[in-house]
Amino acid sequence: MSLDAGTIAKGCGGRLSTADQLCGSELERFREAAASGAPVTVSCTLQAPLFGEIAEELGAADRVRYVNIREHAGWSHDAAGAGPKMAALLAAAAEEQPEATLVSMESAGVALVYGRDEVAIEAGRRLAEHLDVTVLLSRPGAVAPPLSAEFPVLRGTVRTAEGHLGAFALRIDDYALPSPSSRESLLFGPTRDGATSTCDLVVDLAGGTPLFPAHEARSGYLRADPRDPAAVERALFEASHLVGEFDKPRFVDVHADLCAHSRSRITGCTRCLAVCPTGAIAPAGDHVAIDPYICAGCGQCAAVCPTGAAAYALPPADALMRRLRRLMLAYGEAGGRDGIVLLHDGDHGEPLIQALGRFGAGLPANVLPVRVNEITQLGPEAFAALFAYGAAGVQVLARARPRHDLASLHGTVALADTVVRALGYGAPGGGPVVGVIETDDPDLLGEALRAIAPGTPALAPAGFRPVGDKRGVLRVAFRELHAAAPSPVAAVPLAAGAPFGGLDFRTQDCTLCLACVGACPTHALSDSADRPLLAFEESLCVQCGLCAATCPEDVIALAPRIDFAAWAEPRRIVKAEEPFDCVACGKPFGTRSTIERVIGKLKGNHWMFAGAAGEARIRSLMMCEDCRVEAALNAGFDPHAVPERPRPRTTEDYLRERAEEAGGTA
Repeated sequence: MSLDAGTIAKGCGGRLSTADQLCGSELERFREAAASGAPVTVSCTLQAPLFGEIAEELGAADRVRYVNIREHAGWSHDAAGAGPKMAALLAAAAEEQPEATLVSMESAGVALVYGRDEVAIEAGRRLAEHLDVTVLLSRPGAVAPPLSAEFPVLRGTVRTAEGHLGAFALRIDDYALPSPSSRESLLFGPTRDGATSTCDLVVDLAGGTPLFPAHEARSGYLRADPRDPAAVERALFEASHLVGEFDKPRFVDVHADLCAHSRSRITGCTRCLAVCPTGAIAPAGDHVAIDPYICAGCGQCAAVCPTGAAAYALPPADALMRRLRRLMLAYGEAGGRDGIVLLHDGDHGEPLIQALGRFGAGLPANVLPVRVNEITQLGPEAFAALFAYGAAGVQVLARARPRHDLASLHGTVALADTVVRALGYGAPGGGPVVGVIETDDPDLLGEALRAIAPGTPALAPAGFRPVGDKRGVLRVAFRELHAAAPSPVAAVPLAAGAPFGGLDFRTQDCTLCLACVGACPTHALSDSADRPLLAFEESLCVQCGLCAATCPEDVIALAPRIDFAAWAEPRRIVKAEEPFDCVACGKPFGTRSTIERVIGKLKGNHWMFAGAAGEARIRSLMMCEDCRVEAALNAGFDPHAVPERPRPRTTEDYLRERAEEAGGTA
């Protein structure tokens, strides 16, 4: 492939060195670069293992990055114009990404083989050489008894299952021990329900409903159709190697103090609970808890979490956006135009793009591929930042038959497309500029990309550096998106359930009880220590609904939207009143309107506040809590000294009065 060295050099600060056989006859040039102490980016991934060995020898492994500009750019019908894309890919690859933390799981090799017939027994026999095996048969038919008891063969049906590799716990019904006198077929003794079992791994050959949701992502749970010998062999091979200590990334960091799930036993935000495919998320009081051992890393919880309480860590949102920033800025500086970013994963997207480059027309010169761990990790902040940085479109590459439900991804894409088109970033004809391409065919991928009409890019691309937590990064991204918009508008209305919006208040009925302030998890609602008031900062509101559910006067309604003017302003005062000063000590307490309304309702309408004594009690309502107690004690007030009430009228009273009236008439 041809290389436009002058253009490509703009992506690496001008420090570019080209070669014909860097992994062969010119390998010494890589050694010199790695030994220089400077960061090194190798624009080929084919011989990354070789380069990695050399870098390890020189102590430079942490300074070497790799990027594939061959299948991603150079092998294309548009290769002649791919110089700016190559520069962008090199610049993005050089952006350092933090490493994820790990969680460890330990397996001692205690395995449960769950099945219905001889397939499970044979699997147990095969695994017994490597693992401590127990076979459990669910509702078995005529099963020939094993010739020797090398491992237990029991009867039972798994009722519930939980856990992960190294820590499975099963509850079993119809549990029974085998009869040693079994002759033609395996017989079992008396059955009982509620037996429990623990094991390190489960091999499910029962052919029924999986024991876990998203079972393919559950560590230590191997399931195969017993009628498919190849699938059974794969499961047995994998199971035989699951002994020892294993590490997996902690995909999501949880910040419980930011969670808007619940307050005072009132449920608010449940977005993460609704989208988790593995059941790794569960309520834990006012917040949710994510089990890192069950989490499969799809990132949907982080994508839909409006507060940043669930934050994806592979990489964090700000680190991913710094890479996107380098990509788009380098593309523009190298002369690239109408850049469309293609976000894809490694398992599906990478092979598809490579097949398109090797055997097809390749990617168009204006399509910039960006690999992420999971496409479902993408939140609205990433899409907003890309358009602010100058992108003319964003596409997400997904499977035709996805492993997880993509409803949350489609929702995020639809929200992002609504916002950017409202701000003038749209394509000619009003078509979407943010979309999802669902295909397993590289040729169809190429056709779909070449059919996309680029949108209108930012008039002056932003250059902001994303730093901080997810919500802070999102607020900056949306402000910069609006500032760079071709046709900015003040506000964009959104559909119900959107994670952004304001609140509509019926201020005339608000009593400033401030229950909503105590319920708000993001501090979008606040008060003041100096005077009775309610303030609202719209950029912090996540539309969890806790304030509306908590308000005793029911004066708050959610208003999903993005009001850019409100996002640019500090908090606004929703309602403020004059405080009522204690008539005894002068300390302000309550609001004047509330105290006057209470006095108006009680004065002359209740026995405690009637007459001369009532005037003193009315005055006590004008006192703070301390002075009110002191006044009540000094006056010797007995709240139980209620005036005698009229005796209730009974049936006897009515009958007596009727008899008296009848006697008088006679």
